[in-house]
Formats: sequence, C-alpha cells, structure tokens
Amino acid sequence: MTNKATGDTRVIIFDTTLRDGEQSPGCSMNLEEKLFVAGGLEEMGVDVIEAGFPIASKGDFEAVTEVSKLVKTSQVAGLARATQKDIDRAWEALRHAARPRIHTFLSTSPLHMKFKLQMEPDAVHQAVIDSVTHARNLCEDVEWSPEDGTRTEHDFLCRTVESAIQAGARTINIADTVGYTVPQEFQALIEMLFNRVPNIDQAVISVHCHNDLGLAVANSLAAVGAGARQIECTINGIGERAGNCALEEVVMALRTRPDAMPFHTGIDTTKITKASRLVSTITGFPVQPNKAIVGANAFAHESGIHQDGMLKNAQTYEIMTPESVGLNRSTLVMGKHSGRHAFKEKLKELGIDLNDNQLHDAFARFKDLADHKKDVFDEDILALVEDSVVRHNDRIRFVSLGVVCGSKGPQRAELDLEVDGEARHATAEGNGPVDALFAAIREICPHEASLQLYQVHAVTGGTDAQAEVTIRLEEDGKTVNGQGADYDTLVASARAYVNALNKLLVKRAKTAPERMTA
Repeated sequence: MTNKATGDTRVIIFDTTLRDGEQSPGCSMNLEEKLFVAGGLEEMGVDVIEAGFPIASKGDFEAVTEVSKLVKTSQVAGLARATQKDIDRAWEALRHAARPRIHTFLSTSPLHMKFKLQMEPDAVHQAVIDSVTHARNLCEDVEWSPEDGTRTEHDFLCRTVESAIQAGARTINIADTVGYTVPQEFQALIEMLFNRVPNIDQAVISVHCHNDLGLAVANSLAAVGAGARQIECTINGIGERAGNCALEEVVMALRTRPDAMPFHTGIDTTKITKASRLVSTITGFPVQPNKAIVGANAFAHESGIHQDGMLKNAQTYEIMTPESVGLNRSTLVMGKHSGRHAFKEKLKELGIDLNDNQLHDAFARFKDLADHKKDVFDEDILALVEDSVVRHNDRIRFVSLGVVCGSKGPQRAELDLEVDGEARHATAEGNGPVDALFAAIREICPHEASLQLYQVHAVTGGTDAQAEVTIRLEEDGKTVNGQGADYDTLVASARAYVNALNKLLVKRAKTAPERMTA
C-alpha cells in the first residue's frame, strides 16, 4: 500500500470538482462541459477523478458513465451512500472505466448518527461492513469515508475504519465534512489512527477537507505530514458552502516547499492555470483577483519596492514562477492582421486544442474582436475561446443584439436568439438598456427565475477591454451562474444571461434524493 508505513512520499490527488464542486450553489455543468473538465483533469495528471453521484439523477448517472468511457489513465470514482441500491447504481455507471472506484460513505459522528441517520452506533457499524463488502464484491477498488469524521468519537472511528479495511476498502477517507477541525488537531487525529488501527497498513489514508474556517489546505497538508497519502480537492476550491481544499494551492505548496514537506504529486503544474480558467468559465464562478496561485494578481507587483526587487532578481518576491503554473509569457502578439495560422499557433502556445469546426468559430470571433481592439491579449483569446467552444451545443444560443439607449430614452433592445434550432426575435423596452435586454430575453424564453446577481469586470486593462459578465439566476430554490465575454458589454450580458438559462435547464433535470457530501 502507498502509505506512511512504506515511506512512500507520493501523494495521490483525488479531484472531486465534478461531484462536490458541482454541488456549489449556482454551479451546474451539462454533460459536454463535464467531459471537457474530465479531459483537462486527466491531462493535468489527476490520479482519481470523482465524476459524480450516479443515483442522484439521470444526468449524474450519464455523466459518470461517459466520463468512465472517456478517461483512460486516471481512475474514475462514483459516490454512493451505504445502501445496496446506491452502490449498484454506481457500479452500473463505473463498469465502463479502465480503472473504476466505488466511493461509499456513512456518517459516524454522534450528532449525525442521532439526528441525520437516526441509527444506533452498532447498526451504523454493521452498515459500514455490509456496504463495503457489497461494493468490494463488485469492484476491486473501494474507498470508504466516515462522514463528519473529525467530529466522530475516536473509539468508534477506529472501530469502523478497521472494519471497513477488513471488509475490503483499500482507501479510507477521513472527511472534515463541515470544515470544523484545525491543523494540529487533524494531524493528531491521523496519527491516532495509525497508532490504534491494527490493519491500517492495508489501506491508503485520504483526507477530504472543507474550507468553512479557511483551513482546508492547511488541514490537508497537516494530514499528509501525519501519514495521509491521498488528498481530495477541487479546482479553484469550489464546493459546498465555503468550498473544498483547492487543488492548485495544495499541489503548489508541496512543489514549492519540499524542504518542509518532502512529498510530491504526479500533477503537471503547467496545466493548472488552464484548468482553473476552464472551470471558472463553465461554472460561472469568477476567480477572485487575490486568489493564491491562479488569481489575476497572484504574480502582479505594484509596490515600487517590490518592482525594484523583481527587476533585480525575481526570487525576491516570487516563490514560484508564473511559468510553473502555466502562465507563459507571450512571444506572439495578436492583432487584426493576424491570420488563421498565427491564431492556431497562439492557441497551441496557450495549450488549447480545437477541432476544425471549433477553430473556425473561434477564429471568426477573434477577427471580430481584433477589428474593435488594437491589441488582443492572451486573456482575451482565452475568454472568447472558452465562451464559445464549451457551449456550442447549448439549446439556447445568442445570435445578435441591437440596443437604443441614452439619457433621453426610451431604452430599447432588439434581440435574436436561436432556441432548439429555431430563430426567434423580440423587441422590448426597459428601465435602461440592460433591463430592456433582459425583458427581450424573457419574451423569447419565458421563465420565473429571478436575477440575483449582475456583475461586470474587464478581462484586461484599457478602455477597449473585453467585458466579462456574470449572471446569477434563482428559480424554485435552484441557483445557477452564467458567464459571457465580448467587447460590447451588452452583448456580453446577453451571452451571460443565455448561458445561465441553459444551465437552469440542466439544473431542472437534477433531482438528487438527498444532498450528501462526504
């Protein structure tokens, strides 16, 4: 086994962006988007991709099935509660995978057992044995998680972990489900398990930390120091409530400080920025500028003292290089005279591979942008490519927009959309151009969703910068985020609203029996 007992310093990266990450309020991905993300995770070298919760909905089952067929080198995991029905459904979706893993879980804390499960500890213990045994009879690779593990009594935690391993679990994932623990406490908990569970050398110890106190990365690293050899995490740290341990942060911490933490992963860190941008675009969750590793300011230096030091030696204020996370400095300046070949080379430089149809569409948008913007930056190209390529199969598509606005009014929007392949037109007035635009969208696509957020920011600097708009819609308790980019802020707004509506269609199809997070 790959654990403390062997002295192995390799840390397994288990990514749950497609499962726990998608449970973020407002986050919803369709099948094609999930396949894009899965492909990016495999390319980056993620060891285990948790593709979803198969019994939650038909969409989740389909996603796990198709990811299982797509992925060849990474392991693919599906989540299942400790019931035969859940586990059978997970295996049905995972059986196509080259390297499948069933991940099953059950609450073990006194609070959860009493109020959530309404089960006595002995019954919970037996359910752990029965569920892991059933999963192991179907799949060679079984992971078991004690939900709310960090608030579980130590004697009972040791008892269930030992029994899960004896029943066939080869990974034991200690879940800090509510983000309650602190580093020194979590380290002591993992050390306690190694000291007290007699068969612990037969399993990999994993950790799944939530970020409610902002300690998910710190807790995960503390656990690795105590002997854990798998970290469960997500791109950009997305997930339930305050999110999960951020993959990019924990991986780069291990890479940057081998002197303090002599461990390593199999992640190609040069793919981190690309993965971060892809997930941000698909989910509609912008990355905050001061976010570690992948934020826009992560490698920016404004202070004069800092700038002076950087010019003399970059290591004075940079503990890692931009190139190490995929922020390669551009060697090819793009503009309106750039041709298809140069554009294709730029995409290659940015790590983007498009098929012929996608390249045609992306190049057309690039030429349109270049006609309105003197210098087209890498960020501009990434925004327009990600905005168009991952959404070309949406049911609702933006076609064109004309707006009359100004201080005298009335403000009016003329909008053309394509809905399920059918051209539709609407003209509407409103209290300002944005209100008129959204009224036109509602006329074409009637819905009861309310607008919760409308946010605009510039992709780059300058008055000719592209606008990137984020829209949040809420309908019957379901929240979705949409993003759109364009040199025209109102067109970007239309694209974002349409993107949110498409996600709402996906969200309507999701009818999870119960929100469960190990």
